[in-house]
Amino acid sequence: MSIDLAVVPVAGRGTRLLPLTKSQPKEMLPVGRKPVVQYVVEELARCGIGRVLFITGPGKTAIENHFDIDAELIALLRETGKEELLAELAFEREDVQYLYTRQRRQLGLGHAVLCAEPVVGSQSFVVALGDSIIGLHAQSRVVRTMIEQFHWQQAEAVVALEEVAPAEVVHYGIAKPRGKPDDVFELDDLIEKPSPAEAPSNLAVAARYVFSARIFHYLRRTPPGVGEEIQLTDAISMLIRDGHKVLGVRLGGGQRRFDIGNFESYFSAFAEFAIADPDYGPALKQRLWELLQR
Repeated sequence: MSIDLAVVPVAGRGTRLLPLTKSQPKEMLPVGRKPVVQYVVEELARCGIGRVLFITGPGKTAIENHFDIDAELIALLRETGKEELLAELAFEREDVQYLYTRQRRQLGLGHAVLCAEPVVGSQSFVVALGDSIIGLHAQSRVVRTMIEQFHWQQAEAVVALEEVAPAEVVHYGIAKPRGKPDDVFELDDLIEKPSPAEAPSNLAVAARYVFSARIFHYLRRTPPGVGEEIQLTDAISMLIRDGHKVLGVRLGGGQRRFDIGNFESYFSAFAEFAIADPDYGPALKQRLWELLQR
């Protein structure tokens, strides 16, 4: 049975992006022409996901509003002769059902995923972080590949991975491959934010996962770590240690992760997406070149 449900955690406060995130969700920040979370949902829809469960928190109603069908806006565009702008609202007509539940306390990503259990039940499901875009304009098909491998290899979990610079491993969950890592390989462990000397590889978790419902059992057993947060990486590590198969899937060419987690990565992502815009990108690129010559 194919997987058509994705859990998208969007409850974080985005404090590293203050003051931008004081009154709006970081997932709604624009990258090029669209908010971050729209890219995430469009990617999932292209990979066959028909239901998206958002794990929300305080101040996140803008996300719900964004994916609602705005009949008044549609009527206004038609009445004022701006029908050409209706194409910009095509995402409203995606064949996707949207569901919402709350993470009432900020206890980490693992806890956010655990909040999905009453809706997910015994189903297998995807997790896609709502502040991370995979591939320029989210054209990645990695989630489809992960679902295929999950079924074909009868795994309990599949984790997307990307290569990072050795000095950057301290910021990520890092894979310990079982044997030589190929494009798809079995994991021996996941280590949360190791030092460069302790890191078993430079393959970092890349914001996309596929799980069986068994992960909830391990999340309930995962003790809180730093900041009293429950780490999803720790639950996956326990799953592996108990003998369950967990796979890693490398991001392919052109499928780099854009993490909208801090100003450096946000500015970089916005600039790259804007330059790639087919209408406005060439002029912007020329303008940036002129500014850099000053």
